[in-house]
Amino acid sequence: MFIYLHLDMTFTENFPILKNYTYLNTAYSGLLSTEIANWRRQHDENFINEGSIFRANNMEIMEELRTNLSSRFSVKRENTFLTSNFSNGFNSILNGLEKSHRFLLLQEDYPSLSYPVTSRGFEYLEIPIDVNLEENILTAIEQFKPTVFAFSMVQYISGLKMQSDFIKKLKSNFPDLILIADGTQFLGTGNFNFEQSGLDVLAGSGYKWLVSGYGNGYIFLSDAAKNKIYQSKKELTLPNAPFWSGRDYLSLTLEPGHLDSLSLGTLNQGLNYLKAVGFETIEQNILKLTTKARVVLHNKGLLPDWMMERKEQSSIMSLPLEQKLVNRLNEEKILVSPRGTGTRISFHFYNTEDDLNHLLEVLG
Repeated sequence: MFIYLHLDMTFTENFPILKNYTYLNTAYSGLLSTEIANWRRQHDENFINEGSIFRANNMEIMEELRTNLSSRFSVKRENTFLTSNFSNGFNSILNGLEKSHRFLLLQEDYPSLSYPVTSRGFEYLEIPIDVNLEENILTAIEQFKPTVFAFSMVQYISGLKMQSDFIKKLKSNFPDLILIADGTQFLGTGNFNFEQSGLDVLAGSGYKWLVSGYGNGYIFLSDAAKNKIYQSKKELTLPNAPFWSGRDYLSLTLEPGHLDSLSLGTLNQGLNYLKAVGFETIEQNILKLTTKARVVLHNKGLLPDWMMERKEQSSIMSLPLEQKLVNRLNEEKILVSPRGTGTRISFHFYNTEDDLNHLLEVLG
């Protein structure tokens, strides 16, 4: 089941909340379109009316989504796995790694990334995020000699974005270093080619920039990563139940139990929606709006110089605002999030210059 975006509809018609709020909070939760909501209602109506017949036929949704993810983000289809969220996907990957691995982490990274590593007893080193980030990473690799570097593509507090050329450089210079990234604050903001990225694993949730609601996510693996996880399962005998025919040990491990066609189908519809808008259009709209926002906010002293100098920027920014300004934002129905010591704002394709101007009027 596909939805077809009516391009003559405005984003305020697709996302009614935009009529009443200035929504600068996609980094907390993306929006759900009215058309995708209609698809979800029809999905459950079909379930009500068809029961097991619906479930048997609806398994095609998962394979359609797998193909959609694979083609959209240049991942081998057999290396594309479905999950309920980043945390479950990441934990599944960690469970497949030997305890002898040594992890390099970033301080103040997403807790769902750092805690599963530190709580499992892996040896690890955390390094600060500052103006010398790339130098810090290279120094830590040379001295600590990690076997895994796990990080968020975009930092959830500061919005700092890992530079694509640097990731490729790491893989080129340290080919045996496993690079695992959280793509939750990244995928859906523009074009992305996993095969050319240098990453070994990219996992994430779909509820933010992929505008796909909750309970869905993805895991992308490189061929090298597939060979390094769950090595002990490779030679074990697989179940011979007919309904598991064609599945291998990784499929049974990373996709255990039933898959939810409502949640994962919503991710599929979210991808269809973004494709209809156009990933290049989304990328350019975000770039244009956030570039203007960064310049103005930097001139106001709200963004540090070193963040401005980075080549690749995300659409997430953390502003050191006094509480009275935060209260004003709430009064003016500008939706943002407190994160770390600042107030986090974020722009997606449905945001406009009017949204930015409204923010700037309140900030003064």
